[in-house]
Amino acid sequence: MDYTAKLDDALNALHREGRYRTFIDIERRKGQFPHATWTKPDGTEAPITVWCGNDYLGMGQHPVVLEAMHEALDATGAGSGGTRNISGTTVYHKALEAELADLHGKEAALLFTSAYIANDATLSTLPRLFPGLIIYSDELNHASMIEGIRRNGGAKRIFKHNDLDDLRAKLEADDPAAPKLIAFESIYSMDGDFGPIEALCDLADEFGALTYIDEVHAVGMYGPRGAGVAERDRLMHRIDIINGTLAKAYGVMGGYIAASEKMCDAVRSYAPGFIFSTSLAPALAAGAQASVAHLKRDHALRDKHQTQAKILKTRLKGMGLPIIDHGSHIVPVIVGDPKHTKQLSDMLLEGYGIYVQPINFPTVPRGTERLRFTPSPVHGPDEMDKLIRAMDELWSHCALNRAELAG
Repeated sequence: MDYTAKLDDALNALHREGRYRTFIDIERRKGQFPHATWTKPDGTEAPITVWCGNDYLGMGQHPVVLEAMHEALDATGAGSGGTRNISGTTVYHKALEAELADLHGKEAALLFTSAYIANDATLSTLPRLFPGLIIYSDELNHASMIEGIRRNGGAKRIFKHNDLDDLRAKLEADDPAAPKLIAFESIYSMDGDFGPIEALCDLADEFGALTYIDEVHAVGMYGPRGAGVAERDRLMHRIDIINGTLAKAYGVMGGYIAASEKMCDAVRSYAPGFIFSTSLAPALAAGAQASVAHLKRDHALRDKHQTQAKILKTRLKGMGLPIIDHGSHIVPVIVGDPKHTKQLSDMLLEGYGIYVQPINFPTVPRGTERLRFTPSPVHGPDEMDKLIRAMDELWSHCALNRAELAG
């Protein structure tokens, strides 16, 4: 076997399809986000504006977060020193879990090194806790949910995206006595559409199923205290397990679940992804707690975030660009071809200092390749004007289709 040749074949296939992904070497500047410095392949540097980051509210630069992290770093040093079971549980971890439990109105919360690991570890462990469990999963659930469900060895049913009739049919077809769980998201990050949370909870009640929601793209940004869409819609009490991240709107790192005390206790006791992972650095836990606590009170930042998204969508629509608008903060512009999407991304970066990563298959279906913009409260009018001008010029330059101008 020529292993090197096989690697070449795999990588060349991505290049031919225009799906090969490149890392953009950027350095964020404290206090200047969304501005950053791009180190080009030739080693020279150029200023850029980041338009695709997940630091949705700019909390990764917030003085409250940085101060908490500095204090924890000076007090404890760098790493946690172990897993949660072996010397890696500190006052910072316990305080953050209490903050998150309070955020979601749950008895407890459980920290993981990322929301991906939280989804994977929890969903792969649940069938051990509920023998015979059947998991009903939305077809557009995140890869971390899919992987956890795939690995758990239990029964699974994939229902059509947000299709309540399809879900009902699958629930009706199974043994009424079997334990069940419905897994879905509050905001699906590629299209920015919302899950029908209340209707899903109604079905769960009717069929005796647990509910599992991924609020990764909503925590910090929706609801009176930033607990997510379920809080906004006053449905948190109907969700059994809530998954969230500390790496997006909260601007730090890590993931978690919030649930009953017994649920969290069982997951921490049985999930290998929790048991055998080194815990978050104390400084990260301290920064995340400060961010969560701050955003429980900072309504203005959330309001400005939504306003910025509305402005960007309105201006892009006004130019006839084909965007998807489901009313969330995510702004996808559909290009529809992987090579054109990569070309547009490169031209924006090299010609205008605007960084937006191309989104291609398998992250999105073929033919829906896109540029996904994530406006934030720290993107000012000048940055917005520059982006709009660049998109208008490049869309014409590349002779891409425009929709009828919005009325």
